[in-house]
Amino acid sequence: MIAVLGECVADAFLTRPSASDTPTTDSALDTNGLSAVGGTLTSGTSTVAVGGSGAAVGGSAMADGGFAATSGTSAATGGRSATVGGFSGVAGGFSMAGGGLTLRVLPGGGPANTAVALARLGDPTRFLGRLSRDAFGELFRARLTSSGVDLTAAPEAAEPSTLAVAALDAHGHAEYTFYADGTADWQWTPYELDLARLRPLTCLHTGSLALVRPPGREAVEAFARAAAREATVSIDPNVRPSLAAKDDYQVERWCAFTDILKLSEDDLDFLLPGASLERACDTWHAAGARLVVVTRGAAGALVSLDGERAEVRAPKVEVVDTVGAGDSFTAGLLHDLGAKGLLGGRLDGLGLEAAVEAATFAARVSALTCSVAGANPPWAHQLTER
Repeated sequence: MIAVLGECVADAFLTRPSASDTPTTDSALDTNGLSAVGGTLTSGTSTVAVGGSGAAVGGSAMADGGFAATSGTSAATGGRSATVGGFSGVAGGFSMAGGGLTLRVLPGGGPANTAVALARLGDPTRFLGRLSRDAFGELFRARLTSSGVDLTAAPEAAEPSTLAVAALDAHGHAEYTFYADGTADWQWTPYELDLARLRPLTCLHTGSLALVRPPGREAVEAFARAAAREATVSIDPNVRPSLAAKDDYQVERWCAFTDILKLSEDDLDFLLPGASLERACDTWHAAGARLVVVTRGAAGALVSLDGERAEVRAPKVEVVDTVGAGDSFTAGLLHDLGAKGLLGGRLDGLGLEAAVEAATFAARVSALTCSVAGANPPWAHQLTER
C-alpha cells in the first residue's frame, strides 16, 4: 500500500480559457504562482466566505463534484455556513466591469491530487489528511472515496478547510492566492500519526505544505523519518513562496530519510537559485536521496539516479490547464516503480533504465491530466485506450 500525507485544498477558479484559446503544445508537468483576490462563494448547500467586497454571489452544486458561483447577482440559499481559511460570513463578492465573473470550486491540494491519481491507476492508496467538518471537507471526502482512496487514517478536524483562489492565464497556467491561516491541514499532532494504522506499507509520499507549515510540520517530519525504517519515502516540496519562506524548505535535511525527491524546475529555482540542474541533483544525492526527478514543463523531465542522468520528453497534448499535472506525474512515477516491485525499501534494485521508464509513464499520466480541466487525473483504462 502507498500512503500519502498532506493537505486538501478547495481550488476556486476565477478564469478559464475558451476552447478557441487552447493551444496545442508540449504538456506542462508542473506550475507555481500567486495572485490576489477576495469575495464570497455561495453554493446551493453552503455559504463560504473568502474575503473582499462587492456584489453577493449566488451558485449551485455542480455535477462534476464542485461548486459554481457567479457574481453580479444576489442569491438566497439554504444549508449551513462554513468558514474557510479564517474568513467567515456572507457579505462580499467578486465583480468585474461590464459583467459577472464565474467561479468554479473544485477539490484539490497537491497530496490529495496525488492520492486520487494513485488510486485511479489501481494502487491501494491511503490518504492521511486532516479533513474539516465544513462543506469543503465533505467535498474532499466525496472526491477521494469515489476514486478509491482509503480514508481510515484521515482524522476529522474541527478547523476550517484551506482555500486557494486560482486565476488561469491563456495557456492554462494557474496563479494562486491561499487562505490558509488556522486551517485544518497544518494542525497535526503525533497522536494522529500512527504507523501501525498503515501497515503493510510500501511507500509514504508527503511534502508540499505539510512539511513546512506550523504547528504540525515537526510531527509530519518525525512521522516520515519513522516510516523510512520500513518503507520507501517520496517527497515533493511543491514550493509555495506566499505561505512559507525558503528556510522552511529543509530539503537537504529531508533527503537524509528520503529515497525519491520529485520537484519542478520552478521549485529548484526557488530553493537553489542560480544552480544548474546537475549541481542541484548532486547536492541532494549527497544528502541522501537516491532518485531525483525534476519536471520541466514542456521540456519534459530530468531523471537523476545516484548521479547518472537522462532526460524524458513530455508528450504532445492539447492543454486545457496544468492544474494537478505535477501531482499526477508523482503518482505515475510511484505507480510504475511499484508495478516493477521496486518500492518498499531503499530502491536497491533500481537502475537508470527502469527509472527512465517510470518517469516516461509519469509524463503520460501528467499529459492526460493537462488535457482536461482541473486536477482530474486519468483512470488506468484511459492510459491503455491510447
